[in-house]
Amino acid sequence: MPPIGSDQFKDTLRFFASGVTILTIRAGEARHGLTVSAFASVSPEPPLIAVLVDQRHRGHELLVEPGATFAVNVLTEAQSELSERFAWSPEGDRFAAGRWTTAVTGAPILEDALAWLDCRPVERFTAGSHSVFVGEVLASATREDGQGPLLYWNRGYRKLAR
Repeated sequence: MPPIGSDQFKDTLRFFASGVTILTIRAGEARHGLTVSAFASVSPEPPLIAVLVDQRHRGHELLVEPGATFAVNVLTEAQSELSERFAWSPEGDRFAAGRWTTAVTGAPILEDALAWLDCRPVERFTAGSHSVFVGEVLASATREDGQGPLLYWNRGYRKLAR
């Protein structure tokens, strides 16, 4: 039996709610960022996470460079405009909004993210049109100010009901 088409696949997955993150990358002097909802915890010992990136994307090109590092910045419910910026804005304009710093690896960290994880890539697997990048978490932080996470469900941003 052949697999379903990509349109049916995407139409079905729109009913899976996910958190919204900005994946930031440092490769040499270059830095890049993109909005990613395909992010998961892999292992607590050692601390590992996974992100999935389209192989045609500039971020993929940078992540495969030797010495590249990345951070996953978990967005708050008030940061949908920043998510849109990193999804659609021209590459050079993306970091013009937000307060950015670095931690251990030098990858850009969003200072007012709900949480962030600073990583070095340790594995990469091809998965269809994407690659799965597994990162070892070298530093992380959270923010406890009552803001909830930004969610994406049914092709739109959502907030948790409290």
